[in-house]
Amino acid sequence: MNYRRRDFLKVTSALASGIALTGIGSSFAACNSTSKLSGNKNKFGLQLYSLRDDLPKDPKGILKQVASFGYQQIEGFEGPMGIYWGMKNTDFKRYMEELGMQMISSHCNYKEDLERKADEAAAVGMKYLLCPYLGPQKNLDAFKQAAEGFNKAGEICKQRGLRFAYHNHDYSFKPVEGQFPQDVIMQNTDKSLVDFELDMYWVVAAGQDPVEWLKKYPNRFRLGHVKDKKGNETATLGTGTIDYPTILKEAQNSGMQYFIVEQEEYNGTTPLAAAKDDAEYLKKLKI
Repeated sequence: MNYRRRDFLKVTSALASGIALTGIGSSFAACNSTSKLSGNKNKFGLQLYSLRDDLPKDPKGILKQVASFGYQQIEGFEGPMGIYWGMKNTDFKRYMEELGMQMISSHCNYKEDLERKADEAAAVGMKYLLCPYLGPQKNLDAFKQAAEGFNKAGEICKQRGLRFAYHNHDYSFKPVEGQFPQDVIMQNTDKSLVDFELDMYWVVAAGQDPVEWLKKYPNRFRLGHVKDKKGNETATLGTGTIDYPTILKEAQNSGMQYFIVEQEEYNGTTPLAAAKDDAEYLKKLKI
């Protein structure tokens, strides 16, 4: 399994502690109205981490290409150039509007300077700030402590009209002391303060069924990461083994509002080509 993203996130977490930081966050992109999903769900987003190697070379040019694929929303991440790719938050918003896109959310280092990040996010109409990665913990008490931290972050965001959420990897869907850490986190966070972004690839990678988790916690998984699985790597949508027509139908029924493409590996194609192919798949998806 390729752990490049996890290594990146570990480095960024360390940065927050005083070693170094970049949060993933992500800008999201949505497919146009030819998608067969109903209501708000006809918009699919793109997590900008998918284009992490291309964006630093020409942020505005790459974002223009993203818009041309039909994406209308983006989810950002906190990288070396910041959440707004070297621009002021308001300038970034203005450019997004020129392209017909909106930044819905961003992954970030929530342990460092969250008040400022939340102020900036609120000023440009963002909906969510998210914790991208906790990492495996030594026991369930550590996950409970993390949940308390999420509640505090949720309070900061709520005061500014935002929501806070946690994005899972596979480790929270693997038993610790006889329980799933994901259960512990969800049961120890305040519903009025903390939502969740269900990364469906990582749920499947852990041997779990996303549909069962969506049914178990309706209206708590408000965002979702959509990426396919081929072997032990992520794949372009429609080329792997994850049954998205079934999963996304349940996701809609369970209150998910934002569906965000994320590509970690490219299986012989390029990041931009993969983003374009993912958009085409979602435009045609019937559920």
